[in-house]
Amino acid sequence: MPLQMELSRIIINEINDQQVIYLREVDGDRAFPILIGLAEAMSIDRRVKHFPSPRPLTHDLLVAAVENLGGELQDVVINELKEHTYYALLRVRKDGELIEIDSRPSDAIAVAVTCDPALPIYVNEEVLNDVLGE
Repeated sequence: MPLQMELSRIIINEINDQQVIYLREVDGDRAFPILIGLAEAMSIDRRVKHFPSPRPLTHDLLVAAVENLGGELQDVVINELKEHTYYALLRVRKDGELIEIDSRPSDAIAVAVTCDPALPIYVNEEVLNDVLGE
């Protein structure tokens, strides 16, 4: 069963290629980091801090495309961890159907924080147990 998480921290270090975001369980104490790229970290950080952009960024474009095509972004599910790589689904409702789109967690979370209101973020319990060694 997926557990709801929230973005709790973004660590940006422009010297490194990999940045870190932390997700924390909404109704619990568990948290874990995900390594992401600088561009995705900057996009997430920009949205969380409500910094405007003069032109749509990539994640703005994706949200607008889904909405203009009649879809409704529903949520993000980090559904798998394989060989130290996380996998996610961006879930969209269209005409009563649930469409699951394969995504990197960083892009899915960037889309989640781009939406207004932000989309819920879920993590499958097996993923959380794997990453925390439970």
